[in-house]
Amino acid sequence: MTTPITIDFTETDLDALKDAGGTLAVIVTPEGKLDPAARRLNRLTKGMLARLVEADRFAKAKEGDAITMAFPAGMAADMLVVLKLSRRPSVEDARKAGASLAKVRGKGALTLCAGSTNKIEELALGLSLRSYDFTDHKSGDSDPAEGASIMVTKPDAATEAWADKAALADGVFFTRDLVNEPANVLTTEEFAERLKALSGLGVEVTVLEEDELEKLGMRALLAVGHGSESPSKVVVMEWKGGGDEAPLALVGKGVVFDTGGISLKPAGGMEDMTMDMGGAGVVAGAMRAIAQRKAKANVVGLVGLVENMPSGRAQRPGDVVKSMKGDTIEVINTDAEGRLVLCDVMWYAQEKFAPAGMVDLATLTGAMIIALGHENGGVFSNNDAFANAFLKAAAAEGEGAWRLPMGQAYDDLLKSRIADMKNVGGRAAGSITAAQFLGRFVKEDTPWIHLDIAGVASVKSETMLAPKGATGWGVLALDRLVRDNYEG
Repeated sequence: MTTPITIDFTETDLDALKDAGGTLAVIVTPEGKLDPAARRLNRLTKGMLARLVEADRFAKAKEGDAITMAFPAGMAADMLVVLKLSRRPSVEDARKAGASLAKVRGKGALTLCAGSTNKIEELALGLSLRSYDFTDHKSGDSDPAEGASIMVTKPDAATEAWADKAALADGVFFTRDLVNEPANVLTTEEFAERLKALSGLGVEVTVLEEDELEKLGMRALLAVGHGSESPSKVVVMEWKGGGDEAPLALVGKGVVFDTGGISLKPAGGMEDMTMDMGGAGVVAGAMRAIAQRKAKANVVGLVGLVENMPSGRAQRPGDVVKSMKGDTIEVINTDAEGRLVLCDVMWYAQEKFAPAGMVDLATLTGAMIIALGHENGGVFSNNDAFANAFLKAAAAEGEGAWRLPMGQAYDDLLKSRIADMKNVGGRAAGSITAAQFLGRFVKEDTPWIHLDIAGVASVKSETMLAPKGATGWGVLALDRLVRDNYEG
């Protein structure tokens, strides 16, 4: 697993600044006010910082931006970085400043003089998340970046505040690694093994194999994996930190590779379908973060792990499969497979755990990308209060989310001539009809949210907190949902 950089908080030592190697960074407010560390650096560089804050370069920089000065005179550092940041920044600006620093720092030693800047743990989270680099399959020099030392006025308080954020970074890295892995590495069996390792953090992990899934009646899920040599599995991860309360259930689609099956996808872009297990990846990362910080809540994560391949055994368009619930499904398109996986796992989650609420996550529809692009995940729900709680959590963590409608007219598009329903409703409102399909497998008394993360799970260009590739979107929001609504 890719490991987040080590971040230590120490007392400010102005005398150590002259001889600090690598990258040295300091925070300057938008008004150009220099704190004691900045004043010391200004003297060492013979007024370089004072000249900078009077220059257009500083004026044009936005809050959270990093301004670099290579090989500053009078210092041992290779680079001096000025972060333009208020003493009491917003969470977004603090994280942006950390991410900006991560992008310019290089891989050598890093010392940041933060003084009494508030939300320093958020800056550290931005630094950690943007330092992610997936190099497992690169030969040659792939040494990770060195850790960071952050000088602050109250190091003990900063260290305590950072502990929970460090758990989040670890969970996001876990998700990103899973989503970035190629399918010949992250098979259903390898995925299950990585999840079993969460038992070392106190998570109770159970792996349901194909014979058990058959006994449970999960024939919709099993049908998706019929064409693959990789065995289908359901992995259940239980975190019991909240006494006797009913758990929050997190359910993830884990299609480790999606060819489309017999309804074969076009060749162009099919290589991206290694990320079709993104929903399961987010559930895994959220469970890791929740366990790392010892959350005082009950949370169960369930993921359906399958591979959708064409072969002589693969399901065909026109087949009818029976779900665990007992409803029959006419398979119109074998590339609409994720909902077949989720419907069985969602029903099992409700039957087994009677959850206080259920959130499913899936890279479910290309239509979601057309609707919301890569800025927001789609939110669908049967419960306004539950949906609003998630939207509030996502907004607090800077993870874009937008609620879309549901309704009977959309549901009617799923009617089948020969079965209880079809697995697709046509081109119109494709993301909504997919949500309607899943909604048929939600019990009336279960608050439910469906998150379509097709556009946000993996991206072609970098974001503020992530390089190209897997983002880990959803880990922060789900952890905040748990923290704000389910912890005693």
